[in-house]
Amino acid sequence: LDGTVYALDASSGWLIWRHRTLRPIISSPVVKDGLVYIGSADGKLYAIDIATGQKFWSYQTDGQIASTPFVWNDVVYFGSTDGSIYGLSVRRGELQWRFETGSPVIASPYIVDGIMYIGTADHQLFALPI
Repeated sequence: LDGTVYALDASSGWLIWRHRTLRPIISSPVVKDGLVYIGSADGKLYAIDIATGQKFWSYQTDGQIASTPFVWNDVVYFGSTDGSIYGLSVRRGELQWRFETGSPVIASPYIVDGIMYIGTADHQLFALPI
């Protein structure tokens, strides 16, 4: 709730690094290829270097991000309470894809065979080709 991502040593429990955001972290983290992806109540998706804890990039949406990101084919996908689903390049955090649902998205995407499945706050389920 303090807006901080902590990395702890699995054996000792000692703090390795911490990264502070502007508001509480409300998504679960995803680790892929040396980066931690995590959403915050400040409306940003963060990509954090797992070795150093330094921000690699962040992307601002118009809502909070409670959706756990999903990385597929060098794109990180997630939903926002602004009613959109986003796809950002893992390298630079640049917008690659966006779909407006018309309702807040707090569910987490799941991708199978090039189709993203994700639900919205108005009880809709989307199956979107990527």
